[in-house]
Amino acid sequence: MKLYIAIGVVVLNLLYLFFTKNLKYFFFKKRKNIFLRLLYSRVYKIGIPFLFLIDVNTFFYLFDDRFPNSNVKFFLNLFLISWLFYEVLKYIIYTAITIKVSKKENVRRELFSLVINLTKVLIVIVIFVAVLSHLGVNVTAIITSLGIGGVIIGLAAKETIGNFFDSIRLVSEDAFHVGDWIETKDFEGFVTEIGLTATQIRTFDNGLIVIPNSKLANEWVKNWSRRMIGRRIKFWLKIKYTTDTDELRRVVNEIRVMLQKHPFIVTDDKIKSRLRKKMQKNALFSIEDKYGVRKTLLVYVDKFDEYSIDILIYAFSITVDWEEWLRVKQDVMLKVLDIIKNSKLELAYPTNVIFYDERKNLWKN
Repeated sequence: MKLYIAIGVVVLNLLYLFFTKNLKYFFFKKRKNIFLRLLYSRVYKIGIPFLFLIDVNTFFYLFDDRFPNSNVKFFLNLFLISWLFYEVLKYIIYTAITIKVSKKENVRRELFSLVINLTKVLIVIVIFVAVLSHLGVNVTAIITSLGIGGVIIGLAAKETIGNFFDSIRLVSEDAFHVGDWIETKDFEGFVTEIGLTATQIRTFDNGLIVIPNSKLANEWVKNWSRRMIGRRIKFWLKIKYTTDTDELRRVVNEIRVMLQKHPFIVTDDKIKSRLRKKMQKNALFSIEDKYGVRKTLLVYVDKFDEYSIDILIYAFSITVDWEEWLRVKQDVMLKVLDIIKNSKLELAYPTNVIFYDERKNLWKN
C-alpha cells in the first residue's frame, strides 16, 4: 500500500512539473489575455505549497516508525498550511482586482495591499502562538503577565504603531490611491505603494522616497490625479497701449469665441454627457467638486501694466494628461497669436528708450 502511495505522489509531482511548464508556454506565448496569465501565475504559486504539503505528509506516513511524535512534522505542516492560506488569499484578491480592471471599474489597490500586509502579520502571530502552544508554553499566562513589559514595548514602538493606524486612516479617508500624482510640503511624485507604516513615492527625477504614514496623515496633501475633467490654462496677453477700444473689444471677443469653439477646451455642452450618469447617482453634493470638474472660461482686459494692457485668458482643457494638456495649450496660444496678427493690435514687450543730447558734445568741442 505504501509503495503505491509513494508511486502516486511521484507521478503527481511529475505531472505538476509537466503541465506547469507547458501551460506557461501556452498562456505567455500563445495568449495575450492578462486574466489568463494571472490565473496561471496564482494557481502555480498555490500549487507549490500544496504539493509540498502532500510530499511532507507522504514522507512521514511512509517512515512514521522512524519519526514518532516528531515536532518537525508539526512545524513543517504549520508553515506549509500558512503558506497555502496566504497564496489562496492572494489569488482571491488579485482575481477580484483583475475582474474590476476588465470592467473598467475603480480599483482600490492600496486596500488590497493593506489586507495582504495585515494577513502576513496575522499569519506570523498565529504561527508564533501555535509553536509556543505545541511546545507546552502557557500562552494565556504570558499574555496576562505582559503588563509592564507590554507598556514598555508599546512606548518603544509608539511611532510604528502610530504609522500603522495612520495607514488605515489614509486608506479609509481615500486621500490618494496607488498611481496618483500627489504633492506634499516637501515632496512631489507618484504613489507606488501604501504600506503598513510608510508610503513610497516615485519623484519626477526618478528617485524613490519613503514617507512615514503619520507625516502624510497629519499634513496637507494635494492630489493632482483627482481631476476628472479640466486642467487649467492661464496666461496674460500683453498688448501695446492703444486708444482703439473697439478693436480691443473685438479681439477679446474673438479669443473668447475661439475658446468656446475649441474641441479640447471645457464648456458645458462638451462635458454634459460625461457628467449625466454621475449626476444621477450623486445628487447630494457638487459633482464638480467631488470628481474634479472645472469649466471656467474667462477672457477679459485685466489690468494696465507699466508698458502694456494685459488680457487675462483663463480656461480648462478637457484632458488632464500632461502631454495632451501641453498640446492643447500650445494650440490655444498659437491661435491667439493668429488673432493678434490679423488685428490692429500689437504685442507689447519691455523696451528701454535712450535719449542722446548732441548739445553736450558740441559744448565739449
